[in-house]
Amino acid sequence: MQADALTIQADALTMQADALTMQADALTMQADALALQGIGKFNSLQINEML
Repeated sequence: MQADALTIQADALTMQADALTMQADALTMQADALALQGIGKFNSLQINEML
């Protein structure tokens, strides 16, 4: 019984760790998206200056 409870706790901790990893990945993707938006705006300004 106690071993089963410990296994369930371990599984729960693993799922929490996985959730935190996914949150970190999502934040990384948001940062990448913001960087790409900035690059796009910068390129757009450069193109407008050339026209």
